Amino acid sequence: MTMTNYEIIQKLAKKHNAEKEEFIRLLTSADEADFELLGRLARKLTLKIYGNKIFIRGLIEISSYCKNDCLYCGIRRSNKNAVRYRLDKEQILQCCNKGYKLGFRTFVMQGGEDKFFTDDYLCDVIKEIKKRYPDCAVTLSLGERGEESFKRLYAAGADRYLLRHETADNEHYKKLHPQSMSLANRKKCLFDLKKIGYQTGAGFMVGSPYQTAQTLCEDLLFLKELNPQMCGIGPFIPHHDTPFADKSKGSTRLTLMLLSIVRLLLPNVLLPATTALATAQANGHKEGVLHGANVIMPNLSPLEHRKDYSLYDNKISTGDEAAESVEHLKKSMKSVGYEVVTDRGDYKS
Repeated sequence: MTMTNYEIIQKLAKKHNAEKEEFIRLLTSADEADFELLGRLARKLTLKIYGNKIFIRGLIEISSYCKNDCLYCGIRRSNKNAVRYRLDKEQILQCCNKGYKLGFRTFVMQGGEDKFFTDDYLCDVIKEIKKRYPDCAVTLSLGERGEESFKRLYAAGADRYLLRHETADNEHYKKLHPQSMSLANRKKCLFDLKKIGYQTGAGFMVGSPYQTAQTLCEDLLFLKELNPQMCGIGPFIPHHDTPFADKSKGSTRLTLMLLSIVRLLLPNVLLPATTALATAQANGHKEGVLHGANVIMPNLSPLEHRKDYSLYDNKISTGDEAAESVEHLKKSMKSVGYEVVTDRGDYKS
């Protein structure tokens, strides 16, 4: 007997799992009542585990150089119009100093896959950050590196690593990435990171070209298998200098629905209301939090470079998305019953 959407959602909330066909049914036929129920149950679960705390991470975009040529990304190697820059050690430390004073206790170093940032260079920067700010966590989001590289960075003091898998369907992966990249290697990196001891983050785009309910289902099943401590989900937004310039952006409603599903699937996960969601929808942060998110990552990068780290069109770095506006963000979250805290915001196992 086929389960109703209501029954599937209740099963997901109680057992934190569902069958493949149940996920597909939910993704293809959820109505407004289902959408609201998912949000309500996700919010209730987040409050039970983490309370009404919203953890903030200071995002430092250290390089717009990338050796890869992903078809959706504005800083892809073959984009001749991209503005390239690199932050040096002192600039990164200045961002951390500014962030610490604003109340950030996690710094996220994000960038393209840039060979300039060797293990030696990064280990030196990480050690200095940990020396100056021993009560802070360091998160890296620097793409695929070898297992030995991951081990060195972890030994230097890195606590977390974000590496979005983007899609867990192999054929779909090939349509979004150049032949030099493989889903198998991306997954290996993620499992290596978990094995080493990082708090590990995966994630995917919603509404990327050629995505289907089936491929989204594969994402959910993979997340359940990986059981990451963090998961970043945001709508696909095209960039005008990529092969996907004329593709439609992803649905924010579906993004919010998937945030709720992932919260119910992985109850303890640290789940950001992403910059892409806030770019695609006014009050995106608030809506994300009301659908199960509990992390926001304001931008700490130097003001003169924020527009240059252009992964997709119209990426916002002002308002609640700017680290300087943390007081405004606190008021925004308070208006929906949440509290921005000065906390590392570690995963609760």
